[in-house]
Amino acid sequence: MSSEDGTRGGGAAGDAAPEQLALVREAVRKAKVPRAKPRTWRGAALAKELPVARVLVDKGVLHLDRYFDYAVPEELDAVAQPGVRVRVRFGAGGRNVRGGRREGGSLIDGFLVERVAESDYSGPLAALAQVVSPEPVLGPELLGLARAVADRYAGSLADVLQLAVPPRHARAEAVEMGEPAPPPQAPEPGSWLRYGRGEGFLRALADGGAPRAVWTALPGPEWAEEIARAVRATLASGRGALVVVPAGRPAARVDEALRESLGEGRHALLTADAGQERRYREWLAVRRGAVRAVVGTRAAMFAPVRDLGLVVVWDDGDASHSDDNAPFPHVREVLELRASRDKCGFLLGSWSCTVEAAQLVESGWAAPIVAGREQVRAAAPLVRTVGDGDLARDEAARAARLPSLAWQVAREGLRDGPVLVQVPRRGYVPRMACARCREPARCRHCAGPLEARDGAGALLCGWCGREEAGWHCPECGGHRLRAQIVGARRTAEELGRAFPAVPVRTSGREHVLDTVPGTPALVVSTPGAEPVAEGGYAAALLLDGWAMLGRPDLRAGEDALRRWIGAAALVRNQGVGGTVVVVAEPTLRPVQALVRWDPVGHAVRELAERAELGFPPVSRMAAVSGPAQAVVDFLGAVELPSDAEVLGPVPMTAPASGGGAGSAADAARARRAGAPVAGEPWERALIRVPPGSGAALAGALKSAQAARMARGVSEGARVRIRVDPSDIG
Repeated sequence: MSSEDGTRGGGAAGDAAPEQLALVREAVRKAKVPRAKPRTWRGAALAKELPVARVLVDKGVLHLDRYFDYAVPEELDAVAQPGVRVRVRFGAGGRNVRGGRREGGSLIDGFLVERVAESDYSGPLAALAQVVSPEPVLGPELLGLARAVADRYAGSLADVLQLAVPPRHARAEAVEMGEPAPPPQAPEPGSWLRYGRGEGFLRALADGGAPRAVWTALPGPEWAEEIARAVRATLASGRGALVVVPAGRPAARVDEALRESLGEGRHALLTADAGQERRYREWLAVRRGAVRAVVGTRAAMFAPVRDLGLVVVWDDGDASHSDDNAPFPHVREVLELRASRDKCGFLLGSWSCTVEAAQLVESGWAAPIVAGREQVRAAAPLVRTVGDGDLARDEAARAARLPSLAWQVAREGLRDGPVLVQVPRRGYVPRMACARCREPARCRHCAGPLEARDGAGALLCGWCGREEAGWHCPECGGHRLRAQIVGARRTAEELGRAFPAVPVRTSGREHVLDTVPGTPALVVSTPGAEPVAEGGYAAALLLDGWAMLGRPDLRAGEDALRRWIGAAALVRNQGVGGTVVVVAEPTLRPVQALVRWDPVGHAVRELAERAELGFPPVSRMAAVSGPAQAVVDFLGAVELPSDAEVLGPVPMTAPASGGGAGSAADAARARRAGAPVAGEPWERALIRVPPGSGAALAGALKSAQAARMARGVSEGARVRIRVDPSDIG
């Protein structure tokens, strides 16, 4: 009772307040056990059993990637159980000791990992400051998975747990969770009958087996319903299932398919769009076992599903599956770890096929699930190509960006429904290239890209902003320019003028459409933002294919084919007139794979070439980037495996501004992924090891980085490590 409380009523109550306070002070002085000071528990009795708690502190630095021992006060004994969130004092040093307890330091969050009888540390221990919540959010299965991921990617356990365990929300923890619903009946195979091993895969899941498969899905909207059947077959065996997709739109489609197959309340949806409270409530329902099926985006790869029987990843080539935060885990790799650790089924599905997926099949780790050629021809649209020779002979193509064939297919398609137009970049500002040899037009002062803004005749540099007059190509001497890449907004305006009676819709970074009606319309979209059309698109135009194929990246061909197939899969089959036109040289391997609709064959050939050259995924690779001297110092200190090969270091270039609507966000995203800030001179070295040495490489990099951080290197001397980088140039 405070003096303020005592005087609030006035009169006798106010007069009695000093006397009451004196009695309280006298009682405290005569107490046999001293009162504990808040958050230090000075003089407090310890728990009688297992009085030591091992805590993982949330520091996220490699040289502190271990457990720290703390004393458990008796008052916290009941709630200080393994897996709960706690707060502890950290960083006080060994000199601030009072009453046998270490005090001082800052309060930080952590997880209580286990309780033990004695500590390995011989000095005095600090006491647990607080148990944040009695909810045990970190179980032994999740802890083991997080440790395996941290070791594989040369990262810290605390960083992985930040990705794996969502932030706490007290109101969500107070919600009562019911018992899980009884297992459903095993589903009929349905459209899985279109695949040679589809029915057998479902039967194995329903019987409690753990089949592993790489599934090349047929074009069309059935993929979500087919995933739902696989999940239901797993639930029928009394086990749980986890589905991870690259973005919120495909997550919504699988969510709807699961609701139709299982009913309401039988699965959880884990996406960032749900908000903190709802996402944590759904996550708790999974951890407590109230639901056994989960669909979500990247962070859901760590969802603590009980009795896990199946993990599914859809479209593993999408860049969204690779986390932008340290230690940069990839969904496919994490789910492979879960399948091996939990001995559960594994399904990697996509309309296309990555080289990593082809390697899983070739190694025998997974079996292929593919449809026969007759089924493929019946489901796929007709694909036609427009190459350089066609463009040279096409008068319309020289005057405009669309060749005559594309105009014709668009006009015919608009009679029956919507037409999809895919452009490789978003934004209004087109970048320029030589019209003769297609060499990119660059600034003479800084070598930045030249751009034509708002249709004006002047060329401006996208990096330094200087105006360029009298440009000529340094390769062929040509003076004519063409738009190297034209964004979605510019394309929509051009098509609107060409088809004035047809509505034009755009879907891109600023505004992504989920669906469009089946009525005639032009839908201009960037890759990955293509909306689903009711009844399918009548046709699709895939523009500037050479720009996607010409990127200086090992995965350029694979990624271009994946994006083309992703758009073409939304088009009606050729039996009802569905047609796709791709503007790219028809002799190139990715274009031929699209024409034949053979992504598996393309991936197998790419895998063979990479094996011959020692490129990933056949070899394991790590990227070390940072300021030039820091990279050199790190490479000189790390004890690499004897079979490691160092490539570089070489200068890194920051992402150009580009001037488009999404350029700032693009630059920020690239920075998080390990690229330098514009104008900051960084270098990068690649370290390659043969198969079997990946764990040794990750361990060596982690040890060297931990030693440097323990010495307290400055910010300008730090390096960034990324194991198995998705972009190696």
